[in-house]
Amino acid sequence: MKYLRILLKFLLGLVGIILLFLAVSLAPVSDTPYRQTDYYSQTRQRLLHLPKPPNPRSSLQAGWAKVNLTPSFTTPTGGYGVRRGEHWKTVSDSIYVRTVVLTNGSTKVALVALDLLITPPTVTDQLKKRLPEVGFRWENVFTGAIHSHNSLGGWAPGLVGGLFAGDFDQRVVDHVTNAVLKSITLAQRQLAPVEIGFTQIAAPELVYNRMNDEGKVDGNIRLLKLQKKTGESALLCTFGGHATIFRALDAQYLSRDYPGVLVDQLEKQTGSFALFMAGSVGSTGSKVREEKNVFSTIRTYADSLTNRIIPALPQLKTKPDSTLELLTLPLDLREPNARVVGDWRVRPWLFYSVYGDYPSDLKALRIGRTVLLGTPCDFSGELMANLLPLADRKKLNLMVTSFNGGYVGYITPDKYYHKQAYETQTMNWFGPENGAYFVEMMQGLLTRL
Repeated sequence: MKYLRILLKFLLGLVGIILLFLAVSLAPVSDTPYRQTDYYSQTRQRLLHLPKPPNPRSSLQAGWAKVNLTPSFTTPTGGYGVRRGEHWKTVSDSIYVRTVVLTNGSTKVALVALDLLITPPTVTDQLKKRLPEVGFRWENVFTGAIHSHNSLGGWAPGLVGGLFAGDFDQRVVDHVTNAVLKSITLAQRQLAPVEIGFTQIAAPELVYNRMNDEGKVDGNIRLLKLQKKTGESALLCTFGGHATIFRALDAQYLSRDYPGVLVDQLEKQTGSFALFMAGSVGSTGSKVREEKNVFSTIRTYADSLTNRIIPALPQLKTKPDSTLELLTLPLDLREPNARVVGDWRVRPWLFYSVYGDYPSDLKALRIGRTVLLGTPCDFSGELMANLLPLADRKKLNLMVTSFNGGYVGYITPDKYYHKQAYETQTMNWFGPENGAYFVEMMQGLLTRL
C-alpha cells in the first residue's frame, strides 16, 4: 500500500508537471484582425515614411561577376528535415554567388543571387556588419536564392535550423559571406553604361498548385536584360517552380537542381551572364516528366524552360533608362503562432528558443520600368494575382522573388489557413491573415516607387 501511494504521488506530480509545461508553452491562436494590431500600424507608418530616392546623376551603369561557392569541406544538405542533416558527398555541379552591381550616380545597388536553399538569416546578420567593407549597406542590397534543396546546409543554429539545414557550422556562414563580398567587389570593377529590357513568357504547364488542384499558379518565366554597348549582357530569370527535382534520397549530391542547368544553358547559348532567383514558389511545384534517372529529369525540365526562353530573346529590346530605386521595409509580424494541434500554438518564448528571432524585410528594387519585390518567405504564386493589377496601372513590369534575407515560413492565401497541409500547418509560423498583410505592404511599396 505504501508503494502504491508513492507511485500515485509520483504520477500526480508528473501530470502536474506536464500540465504546468503545457500552460506555459501553449496558447490559443491569436486571431485579432491584422489591421487592428500594433505590428500592422508600426509597419504601415514605416512604409509611409520611407525616404524618396535621389534623382539620377548619370545614365545607368552595371557590372556583374560570379564567385564559386563550392567549399573545400562537405556540409549537411540544406533541404529540410527529411534529409536528416546528411552530408552531401558528391559535387554534381558547382554552386555560385552571382552579383550585379548597378548605379545611376546617386543610388548604388547590389543584386545578389545565391545558389542556396534560402538567403540564410545568419549570413544576413554578418552582411549587415561587413557590407561597409565594400562600400555598401544592407539597405543597398537585394538578395535572392535558387531554392535548391541540395545545396549547402549548416548555416542555421537551433533545433529548427538543424531540421532545415543540419548541424550548424560557422565556417559555412563565413564562407558564404566572404563570397558575397568578393562578388560585389568584382562586379563593381566591371561597371559600364547599360540599357534595360524585360519580357515574360507563359509556361503554366510546367508548374502545379500544391495546395489546390484548381487553384491559380504563377506560371510566367520573367526575364530582365542588361546590355552594355560592347554587346556584353546579363540576364536575370525568375520562375515559380520549386527546385525540388532532386529527391530526399539524392541528398548525397551537391547541386543547383534545374536552375543550374537552365543558367548554364542560357550562358552557353546566348553568351550572356545569367542568374536565377526563385520567384513566387510558395505552394508551387515543378511539373516534371520522370526520366530514367534524376539527372535526365532535371535536364529535360531545364530544356523545357530554355526552349521557351531562347526564341523570345530576339524580341527582348533594350533601351536607356536611368531609374534606379531600392526601398527596404523592415517588417513587423504578429507574434509567433506555430500551431501544434487545432488552433493551439506554442508560445513565443518557446518558438524563439527553437528557431531564433531574425528580423525580416520586404524589398522593392526598381530598374527602369521593372520592379523586383523581394520577400522573406516562400511567397505563394496565387498571391501574384493581387499585385499585378497595380503594377499594370503604373505600367511597371513585376518580378516577385522569395528568400531575400530573412525567413518567416510560407505566406499563402488566407482562405487556406485552416487547410490541413504542409504549407499552412507546419510552415505557417505567424498566424492568420499574413497573405493579406504581405500583399498590402507590397502594394504599398509599389505605390511608393
